[in-house]
Amino acid sequence: MSDDNISRSPGEPGEDPLSELLRQLGISLPEGGMNLGAMMGQFQSMMAQAQAGSESATGIDWTMARRTARQVAASLGSDPVPSQTQRTHLADSHRLAESWLDPVVSFEACPAPAQAWSRAQWIEDTMDSWRAIVEPVVTSIAEAMSSDLGGEAAAEIPEMAQLTGMLTPVMRMAAGQMYTSQLARAIGEISTEVISGAELGLQLLSAPRVVLLPTNAEAFVKGLGLPDEDTLMYIVVREAARQRLFSSVKWLAPQMLALIEHYAREITIDTGAISDTIDIGDVSEMTPGKLAEISEQLQGKLFKPTRSPEQEDILARLETLLALVEGWVDAVAHEACGQWLTHEPALLEAVRRRRATNGPTEKITNALLGLQLRPRLVRESARFWQVVLADRGVAGRDQLWSHPDLMPSAADIEDPIGFVQGESHSAEAGADWDLELSRLLEQHDRGDDPGHDPEPGPAEPA
Repeated sequence: MSDDNISRSPGEPGEDPLSELLRQLGISLPEGGMNLGAMMGQFQSMMAQAQAGSESATGIDWTMARRTARQVAASLGSDPVPSQTQRTHLADSHRLAESWLDPVVSFEACPAPAQAWSRAQWIEDTMDSWRAIVEPVVTSIAEAMSSDLGGEAAAEIPEMAQLTGMLTPVMRMAAGQMYTSQLARAIGEISTEVISGAELGLQLLSAPRVVLLPTNAEAFVKGLGLPDEDTLMYIVVREAARQRLFSSVKWLAPQMLALIEHYAREITIDTGAISDTIDIGDVSEMTPGKLAEISEQLQGKLFKPTRSPEQEDILARLETLLALVEGWVDAVAHEACGQWLTHEPALLEAVRRRRATNGPTEKITNALLGLQLRPRLVRESARFWQVVLADRGVAGRDQLWSHPDLMPSAADIEDPIGFVQGESHSAEAGADWDLELSRLLEQHDRGDDPGHDPEPGPAEPA
């Protein structure tokens, strides 16, 4: 591009394309031509304005995200502070649940007292965990927006590449502000569904403890056609078992969050959806209100449906680990509640239906990450843990959680007999699989396995 073109006043016939583009971006050029120092000053001003209110390099205003998520939750129904009666009932149920779990779990009970929370409390406590998960997504969105801004224009205007580099921080701030709306809405909506602190199967709580959301739990209980008292007790047993696992197996929660973060870093953003929704060239239009509106329009459109081979591998590992956690909780709750709650089989089936019909975990991971987690392996995982219990006892079953390298694979979950026998399940042995499984489980039910301590009678609430 010649010096003559650069020095023309804006608006003259034959104005160079770069000047025209800069004016579209809201950056005015002086009468005497392009002044790089002045232009950089305008960029710095734009960045300072974009960064206002954000608390991280991604541009997400986490204070606003918390407030908006709470507003969304409040708009979807009453969110009363749990009453003293609800707190007392939870404390009594928790003590009884731990006494049922003691003989069937080798992990120590979580020392923290149980807590009854409102939806707002759950949002406040889990927000830091969401922060670690979603910030890689915002980076991907910002890179996609920057690429879309400079793609075709850079081929025609060499200076455009430099301009795109200067705009990248601004795009990062814009992406953060745009995603804040989607993040807050997803967290606010899911807070109206979760019935316990870690029901999602992920340890999002700031510290291990048994947490119940009475408003949501009571809504879940209604319509099941089962005794309310039994159902709430079953929920507390499941959450107490889950928290024993997370508090004792120190690598588990960080490993699950690390897998989700890794998946998020590899996300590919659909730049076509962004281009169809927002005029990237008009940076001056990127006000917080406009970005919130754009975020609404992009709901469900941001993520490309295709996944890389690396993402497929991460997804398979994450699904297997989630299945092992929830299958273990299913199996332990069955052992703990089987002789005390008459309706335990129906309660387990209600939980499985909830998982299978687009449960809370899939809803929020899909909304925030485009990640669809399948509950397919959970039922097989529960059976796997039952077989390992029958073969190795409580301590031998729980010993598998001592190190990530000891954890079974998806193939092991589908072939528990081969796993406990230390060999691959061959096709020739397939006909004997059900027979061997039945033998092990019947042996366990008779109490023949030496590693499984007999269960004591029910403890009375303190």
